[in-house]
Amino acid sequence: MALRRQHDMMTVFNMASMTDVIFLLLIFFMVTSTFVFPSALEVNLPQSGEQTAVKPGTRVWIDKDLNLFAAFGDEEPKALRSDELMTFLQLAQQNSPEAFIALYADEEVPYGKIVEVLDHGARLNVKIVLATKPASGKYKK
Repeated sequence: MALRRQHDMMTVFNMASMTDVIFLLLIFFMVTSTFVFPSALEVNLPQSGEQTAVKPGTRVWIDKDLNLFAAFGDEEPKALRSDELMTFLQLAQQNSPEAFIALYADEEVPYGKIVEVLDHGARLNVKIVLATKPASGKYKK
């Protein structure tokens, strides 16, 4: 009889320890996920009242120090020299002639530099659109 009682006690599974492990794992993943930083460029975009939901396939960035970066699709942005921009735009046009290129220019970038990039695109007949951030409400209709 004592052996039977001891056997019954061993078959009981204690869920409390399993629940503790699950909660510890949950807390661990929640805390570590806050340390993941997106690998994007810091560019303060100018505001605009109109926005589009279309995601561009090719992107070009100009940061406030007038450095050029470019990427196809979801690739990491790569630094470009000014003389490499035309080659990049030609590759973008060959890869997808109907697609457009988004230009992310910091709001401190001189207008002349933006026009220079747009002019390169116009020479190659590439569609380039300027990326902006949504207006804060005062410009909306």
